[in-house]
Amino acid sequence: MDDETQREQASPAVRKRVQESFDRQGLMSHLGARITRIAPGRVHIVLPSRPEVTQQNGFFHAGATSAIADSAGGYAGFTLFPENTDVLTVEYKINLLAPAVGDHLEAVGTVLKYGRTLTVCQLEVFAVQDDRRKLVAHGQQTLISLNGPEQ
Repeated sequence: MDDETQREQASPAVRKRVQESFDRQGLMSHLGARITRIAPGRVHIVLPSRPEVTQQNGFFHAGATSAIADSAGGYAGFTLFPENTDVLTVEYKINLLAPAVGDHLEAVGTVLKYGRTLTVCQLEVFAVQDDRRKLVAHGQQTLISLNGPEQ
């Protein structure tokens, strides 16, 4: 995506639908994650550093890193899905590139290919310390668009 697209915001209705869905996720709430940006085909999620999301060496746990990547990609796709549909992850693969250390993690999900049924997203997770961002995880995800919310 170019710089202009990255600055674009999703419509208020789409932002509301994404945020309301995100707010229903118990895991994201439990981890302390929050959405910081919702644009068409792109979502950012931030996870502050806390002892509860680290592993034995003090790095962010791979499970927490993967969870926010999965949600960022899922909601990036969801921004493009028609109203009255829902989103589920079909599969994802993530490579952990470096130990995740910082004040917080920022997961960025970006739609690579939107489809009526299946959508493919790129997943990136950055460790952020002060003004420095380091790519610590990279992956790809496939989503499915479902009719109506799954209960």
